[in-house]
Amino acid sequence: MQCPWPAMEKGQIYENLHELLFSVLRNWQDCQEEKDREAVLGAVSAMLDVLLQEELHREHVWEELLWLIHPCQEIQDTCRVAKSLTLFLEVLEGIDSVIPKDKFQDITSAVFYQLYDDSKQHSKADCAELTHCIMLQARICPDEMILFLQSQLGDDWEAGCVAALGLLGALVCSDDPMMTEKLPQVVEAVQRLCSDPRIRVRRAVLHFINDLLNANARSCSAWDVVGHIFSEFSRTTERRAAGNLSIQEAQEEGALQALCMDILGSLDISVRGMSKLLWPRLLLFVVPAQYTGMLIPVSRCVQALSEREDLTGRRIEDLDPHFVSSMFQGPLLTPQTLLVRLLVVAGSPVAGSELQAAALLLMQNLHSRFHRAVGAMWATEIPLLLQCLEGKEESFLDSAEFERRLLKFLRASVDTTQDEAWIEALSCELSRWLSSSACSSGEKSFLYKALGTVLGACKGVLHVQEKLLQHLEEANAEEPCEAQGIISLLSHAAESNFQTVLATLTIFASRLCKGRNARISRRKKMELDSTRAHATRSALMLAHGSLALRASKEQLLAHLEGDIAGNILMLYSCSCRDLQNNLALVQSITDFSSAFQAVGDSACFNPSLKGKLLEILMDLLKKYYSGIPVSPVPLKVVLALEQLSKLKPSFESKDMGEMLVLCCKNIVTHPSAEMMLKIRKSQQAAQYLQLQQTSLKALGQLMAVLLETEPIGSFFQNIVHVLRRSLISENVWERKRALQTCSQLLSVCEERQRGDACEHFGSLVGLLAPLTCDPMPASRQLAVTCLNSLLRIQDKAANRVIETRDIRSLCEGLHACSVVSQLQTTSKMARIVCRNFPVERTVDFMMAIKETIRTAKGVRVRAAGKWMTTFLQMIRKDICWNVPPILYILRSCTSSPQQSTFMPFLCQAVAILTLCHKEFMIENFSRLLEPTDSETWRRIREFCLQRWSQ
Repeated sequence: MQCPWPAMEKGQIYENLHELLFSVLRNWQDCQEEKDREAVLGAVSAMLDVLLQEELHREHVWEELLWLIHPCQEIQDTCRVAKSLTLFLEVLEGIDSVIPKDKFQDITSAVFYQLYDDSKQHSKADCAELTHCIMLQARICPDEMILFLQSQLGDDWEAGCVAALGLLGALVCSDDPMMTEKLPQVVEAVQRLCSDPRIRVRRAVLHFINDLLNANARSCSAWDVVGHIFSEFSRTTERRAAGNLSIQEAQEEGALQALCMDILGSLDISVRGMSKLLWPRLLLFVVPAQYTGMLIPVSRCVQALSEREDLTGRRIEDLDPHFVSSMFQGPLLTPQTLLVRLLVVAGSPVAGSELQAAALLLMQNLHSRFHRAVGAMWATEIPLLLQCLEGKEESFLDSAEFERRLLKFLRASVDTTQDEAWIEALSCELSRWLSSSACSSGEKSFLYKALGTVLGACKGVLHVQEKLLQHLEEANAEEPCEAQGIISLLSHAAESNFQTVLATLTIFASRLCKGRNARISRRKKMELDSTRAHATRSALMLAHGSLALRASKEQLLAHLEGDIAGNILMLYSCSCRDLQNNLALVQSITDFSSAFQAVGDSACFNPSLKGKLLEILMDLLKKYYSGIPVSPVPLKVVLALEQLSKLKPSFESKDMGEMLVLCCKNIVTHPSAEMMLKIRKSQQAAQYLQLQQTSLKALGQLMAVLLETEPIGSFFQNIVHVLRRSLISENVWERKRALQTCSQLLSVCEERQRGDACEHFGSLVGLLAPLTCDPMPASRQLAVTCLNSLLRIQDKAANRVIETRDIRSLCEGLHACSVVSQLQTTSKMARIVCRNFPVERTVDFMMAIKETIRTAKGVRVRAAGKWMTTFLQMIRKDICWNVPPILYILRSCTSSPQQSTFMPFLCQAVAILTLCHKEFMIENFSRLLEPTDSETWRRIREFCLQRWSQ
């Protein structure tokens, strides 16, 4: 039986316990040993157990407790005070006693404001202790703590709001049963902060959601927390895209975006209720374009979910009825909507390989939601596509190749379903996306091709025609991306529906051209004459050419002349014939000519149609010859003529000659030196010069084709005749272009072992030799290249070995700045070439040299003289019967404007001829002078006759 204490002693004991308790609380941290700390905890627990039994002493304890935390706001050693408070609360948690609400409010406020006071710099240890104090208070008085934190959420104090969110997140993760009951209330309070614009609050809300999802996903139904992650991601994207943020603000928004992706990507799928929460919501956020960046974490989540159980076969309604009723107000996601979205992302190289791979993985993991038949095929094909993105396949080259494979995969998938209704639904969804997609977006190009691919698999003719006509009418062909999109759409659709696509094109082309000669309304006439209508005609012409390239042999032979070529010419006839129309016409001719040529030698092209096409192309060359500095039309015409020339029957020699002259005028003769100077100073100089080089290469290829197809075998002579004028031109750029063309021509002759060049060996050497001292270094190099080719051709024709390496080794001497060095080098080259010079080509050589002497200036005239005198010196004994024509050529050179420069070489030539053929020289000089002989030749004649008479 207990003995009651005397009243006086009992009061004294309580007083002493008060003093002892708070002395211990202030000084217990001096204990170094763990056993001492445990003893202190036991003592404090026993003292509190006694002091809190009576109301009077209980009030004293709460007062002392408030006094204990007061220094926390006054002194710097916050950690020491916080530890004492922690000790008190840990003991209090184990005692059956309730802190008065007002005291609890005071304690909580003091610690909370101390923890998140921006004016104080707390260490991590201090923050940890203060946070631990609040968590202990929450365990002791959960209702009061939650109410307090909720009150802070509505406060204008940003730091307090952020702090309250962080503490609520920590409480959510505590697994306290009381907290589980309060979660809906807490979630509702946090939800009100969704629209808060402050960056720290937005970040804190996301962290709270992360804690909530990783603690108890079932409690998220009251608020679509997953939806908020996506909304916040979209919000940051829009703010950054607006472009009106400071550098710091942009960085903060970027960090929020990354946080959204991290939260979704790091979700613990094993958390109770996560499957029901995530599965339907993830599907919903796959489709909108603003959430594209989130597909990577979405893909990871879906893959994790699919690995845990067969989610793809479950109905959305069975997963989360609350979500379905609140979020799906409209129709549910269709398989086609989801598939189109993922295909668009997978086909966009701008998205990046990681995002493309995420889209493909989503398709693989959700395969049964699309169609029951694709599972096995996708399990095989999608990993191959992923290997391409990862760069593991050596044959994978670029994004265009990946797009081609993706479209091939799409076609195989559609064919696998064998479900016409499903395929038509997919084409309708692609059509809807295409119609709503902006031209500037990178996805539109892919959508055109994807829709064409799916329409190519459709068996319903009316459905295919309806969709094609819809997009032909909607497309604004003035935009290059739209024009190319239409061509892609029609080309891909023609893969298996050629007849339907061609018939649809014919219908639409007729609409664009009808009324040309008929009576129509003024409004309709304006529509047909609009720039958009003309641009559409250009796109349709190109589309016909593209169709020809994809047609089978039977389809091409059956439809080329009447439908394809006929429609193209009809569209061109009613177009405005501007640059765009002309380019489209020429490209379409190139395409269907190439397609017909690929059919085989047995096919014979309609001569009448071929002649008509040639006439159109010739007219274009004439149109673009003058007044336009650089245009892509001549290049395109040359390419078209090359393909057209390959078709049987061959062009007549007259047509070939006219074609050659016009092409050389446009590409070799034009532009002039003055125009070239302007071009080189323009901003588009590189583009112009590249176009010019491409045109010269195309001209060389055309010449090669004409050489092979000419009917009488004299076309090489025509080429030399046309190039002769440009090789001796005063325009240094024209000479260079002529040399480039000549180089290509001789290369073709050498490769195909044609003997044409041998017949013109003398003329070509005479034209090329002076150009080894051309003012332009590139021309000098090209002249040597041409001479090398000529010697090799001559070598093969004569079956002998000619040492041409000496000429190549002398090229360095031509690059010297000294004119004397250049002339010495070209003289050495002349000796090498003349060692095996065919004597029968002597007059040709001298005539060609004369052309240079009569028109050239400066060093080229001296180079011509060097080559002439070297030639005469080396073969002087073998040219007996050529002396009269050589003298005639020399005599005509004296009337040249450059006779003063050429005079030493002329005298030397006469001396060389006299040395070996004196009788012939005397006989020719003794004849009466011609009325046209120059005074210079008269003096040379008199001097020689006097010398010989002595």
